[in-house]
Amino acid sequence: MRIPAHSVCTAIRDDIVAGVYERGSRLTEELLARRYGVSRVPVREALRTLEAEGFVVTRRHAGACVAEPTEQEAADLLEMRMLLEPLGAARAAQRRTEAHLKVLRGLVRLGQERARRGNSEDLRSLGGWFHETLAQASGSPALTSTLAQLRHKIAWMYTVEAPTSPVESWAEHGGIVDAVARGDGERARAITTLHTERATAAHRLRFPGQADRTDRVRTSQPPVNITSLRH
Repeated sequence: MRIPAHSVCTAIRDDIVAGVYERGSRLTEELLARRYGVSRVPVREALRTLEAEGFVVTRRHAGACVAEPTEQEAADLLEMRMLLEPLGAARAAQRRTEAHLKVLRGLVRLGQERARRGNSEDLRSLGGWFHETLAQASGSPALTSTLAQLRHKIAWMYTVEAPTSPVESWAEHGGIVDAVARGDGERARAITTLHTERATAAHRLRFPGQADRTDRVRTSQPPVNITSLRH
């Protein structure tokens, strides 16, 4: 069975975000193919995609390596998200479906319940699903894809402190959904802008300064069953 390149791409990207491969380390096709149990063809295709996304760079005499973004590049990502998240919410107010609203309302109910209980790990996952669904509700595949890439790269470059008031944070999520349900694009944009600015303040750079470049890649990781990964 031929494993799709996009599944290999997802697996490598997830491992980069998780820190399995250090910044600047080499990504050899042979080792990656062995780790994910695939041929070198889908690995080669995946590396091209990841280079286009900014996770991988090709260096002379070294080949594919994990990218080493600068602090300015990392800051630019947060600024881009602060511009695009409110745009997505405003679009969602005009284009959302009842199915989108049902999912968003369900996530808000769960989030508010978990916030009252203080379950921070659940809240992080629920918040990610909320914003992914909100982007999908915008009806713009290009915007949805761009925001998804931003979320991946921000998760790679930053750690996020838990909100000081998770109940208040999820109240903002609820306000966004209420505005989207009413078709009030300006209100949805305004609440999302405030929410995104507060969330941005909780981000802390994982790699302050320039890390030492290394040509090694971790080879002690166990093989991955690529067919079990989400597509």
